Amino acid sequence: MPMPSADVIVVGLGAMGSASLYQLARRGARVIGIDRHRPPHIYGSSHGETRITRQAIGEGAAYVPLVLRSHQIWRELEAQTGESLLRACGGLILSGEVGEALHHGKPQFLQRTLQAAQQFGIAHEVLNATQIGERFPQFDLTGDETGYFEPGAGLVYPERCVQVQLEQAQSLGAVWQTGETVLQISPTPDGVQVETDKARYHAAKVVVSAGSWAGELLGEPFARVLRVYRQVLFWLEAKNPQAYLPERFPIFIWMFGSAEGEHFYGLPQVSQGVKVATEQSRVSTHPDQVERTVAEAEAQTMFTRYVQGRLKGLGSTCLKAATCLYTSTPDGDFILDHHPDSERILVASPCSGHGFKHSASVGEAMAELALHGRSQFDLTPFRLAERPAWG
Repeated sequence: MPMPSADVIVVGLGAMGSASLYQLARRGARVIGIDRHRPPHIYGSSHGETRITRQAIGEGAAYVPLVLRSHQIWRELEAQTGESLLRACGGLILSGEVGEALHHGKPQFLQRTLQAAQQFGIAHEVLNATQIGERFPQFDLTGDETGYFEPGAGLVYPERCVQVQLEQAQSLGAVWQTGETVLQISPTPDGVQVETDKARYHAAKVVVSAGSWAGELLGEPFARVLRVYRQVLFWLEAKNPQAYLPERFPIFIWMFGSAEGEHFYGLPQVSQGVKVATEQSRVSTHPDQVERTVAEAEAQTMFTRYVQGRLKGLGSTCLKAATCLYTSTPDGDFILDHHPDSERILVASPCSGHGFKHSASVGEAMAELALHGRSQFDLTPFRLAERPAWG
């Protein structure tokens, strides 16, 4: 039996993969997508009901064109499908005088965000503690905080974004296989062979967007550059849920100290509870071995160390919790590049915990690279060679 063939195969159909599949299909490519689970699913990094999106990106100015284009793509998809994918409820980044903890590997995150806003002409305000408290009385401030407020920031709905792009890709002729695990990707004289636990496929190009499984699948040098970290999301009960609705409460990132872990983030209530979380990069894991049960003690620690005394009217009752995986590089930046062993294998990396907001345009960039060998975006900062290896 001949192997199924395509112009491009996409391995992994989460945030980056579903976007790549859709963008390739809309350009008329014959495309096959493969995922070991059934996306949208809870086993990787593309779930959790809501995700933060920001326009001025403190992680670096190179990200701003990606996020601005992603916003456009989501609005286009909303117009096509009638789905709600992006909600601009505003975003607030807070920092006190004590200094800022590193955020996604970057120091002076608030100042870098402000510089990006000024460089790209993104609407924003700089607020002192009094102004923050007057506008958002939900925050319990010490009085020395400075806030960057961006009205165009907000949240996206990750499961909807993944599902809509997969459905649109399918309507344009794309085929996707789920419950199928890719075992090996091998260059051939005329393309690339993808072997799974169920079949073999052949294509001219492959886009690998396998999330937390990418390092193991791709091997060296990617295995030296990528680490997987378990993160936990909590939805806490609000005494007055109305105060935390998107009409009254923004997404936020609050850096209250300079030590590792002295920051947390949150999003308004869109269904059950107010979502809050922090990030850890101390204990790594494997995506097939991660502890997915969230202990009650973890929720209590989240409340007492981060929420208590900072968000008014949020109690310690955790209505639900979920785990999520960050697959991170040492400097917190992306890898969007060819595999060093083959120009036919493209890698849309796991993105160090800040990728979803950029995913729609990353899919566009991957489609452009696969079909034309170049992209409208400057991807130079995201080359594999730019990423250091873990020590």
